Amino acid sequence: MNRLSLARGTTLAALLLASTALASAETVLHRGNGGEPQTLDQAHTSIDVEGNVISDLYEGLVVYGPDGKPVPGAAESWTISDDKMVYTFKLRDNAKWSDGSPVTAEDFVFSYRRFEDPKEAAGYANLLYPIKNAEAISTKGMAVDQLGVKAVDAKTLEITLERPTPYLLELLAHYAVAPVNKASVEKNGKDFVKPGLMVSNGAFMLSENVANDHITVVKNPNYWDAANVKLDKVIFYPLEDQPAAVRRFQAGELDVNYYFPTDQTDYLRKQLGADQVHMSASLASYYYAFDTRHEPFNDVRVRKALAMAIDREFLSHEIFQDGQQPLYSAVPPGIATYGEPEKVDYAGLDQLDREDKAKELLKEAGYGEGGKPLKIDIRYNTNANHEKVATAVADNWKALGATVTLTNLDVKSHYAYLQEGGAFDVARAGWTADYADAESFLALNISTNKTFNYGHWSNPKYDAAMAASYKETDPAKRAAFLHEAEKILLAEEPVTTLMVFGSPWLVSNKIKGWQDNPVNYHLSKFLSKD
Repeated sequence: MNRLSLARGTTLAALLLASTALASAETVLHRGNGGEPQTLDQAHTSIDVEGNVISDLYEGLVVYGPDGKPVPGAAESWTISDDKMVYTFKLRDNAKWSDGSPVTAEDFVFSYRRFEDPKEAAGYANLLYPIKNAEAISTKGMAVDQLGVKAVDAKTLEITLERPTPYLLELLAHYAVAPVNKASVEKNGKDFVKPGLMVSNGAFMLSENVANDHITVVKNPNYWDAANVKLDKVIFYPLEDQPAAVRRFQAGELDVNYYFPTDQTDYLRKQLGADQVHMSASLASYYYAFDTRHEPFNDVRVRKALAMAIDREFLSHEIFQDGQQPLYSAVPPGIATYGEPEKVDYAGLDQLDREDKAKELLKEAGYGEGGKPLKIDIRYNTNANHEKVATAVADNWKALGATVTLTNLDVKSHYAYLQEGGAFDVARAGWTADYADAESFLALNISTNKTFNYGHWSNPKYDAAMAASYKETDPAKRAAFLHEAEKILLAEEPVTTLMVFGSPWLVSNKIKGWQDNPVNYHLSKFLSKD
């Protein structure tokens, strides 16, 4: 071979090697996820750090698009009956599970029945109560085959409702009601969530789940829209140490990170650029729950005193640099179908007057100066922001003469403790609306809500007002029942809202397709990376 032909051969080989390397290069999204998921079983999920992963693995009939509005998912279209009582969904012909089998209407029938089956004890079972017989199945033992879901044929699902539900699509977009693969669940039982056993229908499939280290999902080649998924792999890191997460983001180790120390918002905007630091307003509340099962928190006077002594303006301005706003209602503002929320009776008082009134209430209840000692333990999930809030609230309560201690657990353990009925004094919690309706917030404190009524508060009049709202089809009359319920809740204050919760994210300039939205859903399938 002469020198020229050898050179040409070497160049061709180099080009082939280079093209092969480029073809094999993976596009990997590194996501800081704010905490360790309790589970990847959608029927038992309850917190957003789980939802972030599950939303990448599974796809419901509809999903939340980049702007936070429902868009077609496993269903390509749907029709609604004239009386708004029957929804008929047409599933995509090319919708498949990660094992290559077709996604069918029967998969959704199985999944929704499993979700409402009391034997499964799904914490979010109330999410599907608008479906005919769902509540009776979940709470009264009706047979699961009476649920108002029907496979008309392999690709047509019919859902019949108890009552017209204008936010049904938002309910069906929630990650908790995403379908499970019947064959995998029946074969593997609880182990169906493990890598190698999980069969999912979303844009990604589970590759690794290393506790307290990372969860890796990889692109699902059988996904109906795989051609438009720009990421090959997403790695979720359960980072509760916010300063450490920020450092990793600054070092380029993270492309996206959920949560950062919000008292550093201005600093981070200067360091990273305002376009990489996101604090979007959400339909969400930051609140404290009182355990009403034991003294002194079973006394409304004590709860009211403690609630009104909290300096919400300080929390908002000093800790969150106005990224979260003070909240004096149970329902955050901004829900068009509800109007202006109710407010607590002390909302218009200045902080000094609130403190004086709080001391009077405590004295009336037998606590404070000359009375019984008041000891309070504040529980919160490990997080720099939550610690600062708890410390500030403790200072407010110490000014009333209380002795205050703080207890923190990782996010998984914190919520598991509350949902399993663990005793406490005061516990931090947050709630993002599952759909743009006041009911999403008010339903938390219905006495039969065993999962999210952390303080085990019970009020028959409240339950009756909520029950009436479920039966009422006239929008204005329904809103009136919800307002009545909110007034009762604010008067009793088993929970006290502190702030309208903002969603803090760090998002690299390399990431395209990101949109802040009020439901705080950010599916990786809509993102790409330069």
